[in-house]
Amino acid sequence: MAEKVILVLVDGMRPDGLMQCGHPFAKKLTEIGTCFLSAQTVMPSVTLPCHMSLFHSVDPDRHGILSNTYVPQVRPIEGLVDRLDNRGKKCAFFYNWEELRDLSRPDHLHTSLLISEHKTDDTDRKLTDAAIRYIQDETPDFLFLYLGETDELGGHDNGWMSEIYLQVVNNAIDCVERLYENLPAGYTLILTADHGGHDRGHGSDMPEDMTIPICCIGSKFKAGVSLPGGSIKDIAVTVADLLGVDRVKEWEGKILPYTAETE
Repeated sequence: MAEKVILVLVDGMRPDGLMQCGHPFAKKLTEIGTCFLSAQTVMPSVTLPCHMSLFHSVDPDRHGILSNTYVPQVRPIEGLVDRLDNRGKKCAFFYNWEELRDLSRPDHLHTSLLISEHKTDDTDRKLTDAAIRYIQDETPDFLFLYLGETDELGGHDNGWMSEIYLQVVNNAIDCVERLYENLPAGYTLILTADHGGHDRGHGSDMPEDMTIPICCIGSKFKAGVSLPGGSIKDIAVTVADLLGVDRVKEWEGKILPYTAETE
């Protein structure tokens, strides 16, 4: 039976930042789900190229986005949202960085909410509250919740793994916990990041920049399992499979193991 999926991305969240942020739900994630704490993102490890690779399941040299400025694809690939909508699935975006608007083509989202982090405070919490209300009222098939404060306020302003960075990660995980506790039955929650970071930046092939967490909590994933491997390119393929939708032929990722079904 197909699942519905909530994908939460915490911008710039390193796996060690997740595990050291001090929030009890961070440890609980490893107890209730299947976690890949050494998964890899793509080069350049920059926000928009990484998101394009997440939603299109190819490397940046294939989709053509190499910076935080979007340019139309020369050889277009159908992205995750477009694929799901074309198969009759209700999709929604809740985000606070306007550049992410180009992750899907026009008229493929049922609902989209942008709260600009440059114009209002506490956007992670506000977006999470709005997403919870929308999920409970509209029960979308797929919802993407982007939490951007960790990258900007935590990493770039104060340094990755600084005390303030870990506090902002803690705040993001608090949002994830509230979302999880308010999910209706039949949903899988996937938590990930686009990239990590070092000092006050990212974009290199250093392990600190390239390594991301992927945590999957739902009926098809075994609880308490930690597995090696995993790629940001695997997420679109996995989401589509959970929703019972056929993959796009150009996608390069693999389905993350459904350990609850393959013991």
